[in-house]
Amino acid sequence: MGGCVGSHHDSSGSLNENSDGTGVALGRNQPLKRERPKWKSDYPMTEGQLRSKRDEFWDTAPAFEGRKEIWDALRAAASAFESNDHLLAQAILDGASITLPHGALTECYDELGNRYQLPVYCLSPPVNMIEERSEELDGSDPDSGAADPSTGSVGDPGSGGECQLRLRLSTGRDIRLVVRSTDTVGVMKRRLQSHEGVPAATQRWFFSGRPLTDRLRLDQLNISRDYVVQVILSQPPPPEPVSTPGHTPEASGPVAVEGVAAMPQEPTPVEN
Repeated sequence: MGGCVGSHHDSSGSLNENSDGTGVALGRNQPLKRERPKWKSDYPMTEGQLRSKRDEFWDTAPAFEGRKEIWDALRAAASAFESNDHLLAQAILDGASITLPHGALTECYDELGNRYQLPVYCLSPPVNMIEERSEELDGSDPDSGAADPSTGSVGDPGSGGECQLRLRLSTGRDIRLVVRSTDTVGVMKRRLQSHEGVPAATQRWFFSGRPLTDRLRLDQLNISRDYVVQVILSQPPPPEPVSTPGHTPEASGPVAVEGVAAMPQEPTPVEN
């Protein structure tokens, strides 16, 4: 039998003393409240960092407890709630038989009495969120280095000390990327793109569990020589072309010679 059968919580819990013995709360389901939770992050967070934090939760939480279909319903409800579509969020909860004892998604129960808790960062952005500008190398971004040549421009191939950065891709590969100390994370992403063919926009970099924003420079990260930077790829790199030794792929169709137009091949006449 399931571990939730016959379970009861104290007065601080969400299960009612009037439970029917199946662990399901009776008479305590409240409609979803419209108030979005207000919270402050421990450090100023960008939209990209918030998105990464949410993705990490939704990717890991279903693996530890609860039912996957309920987690999927809660994710959809949380998205609708943040978009101020309360009717859709409530319809999703009702359709999945999810109970809200306090009218908030921070504590939920399914029809079997399993408990689900959503962190506030999955329901609303922090009050101290900061805007992350896209990195440009035209001098508009002060951290790009192009705005102040005295700091060592990232675009200048002679600036900054060159070193090898060890990266561990989410595909399981470990690679070493040649970078400079004045390179920003955004520049290093583009370096990785040129070497591995992975678009920079699909890369998420982490060091010691901390997401790295594109504007941080390598010399600000204090990464030791043997430490590894985790790179999460939202899409796998393109497969390498397979070529047979000694064989050169040839283009199909007639070949044009310089200065001579390619003529279609005429069929060989058959003698009577």
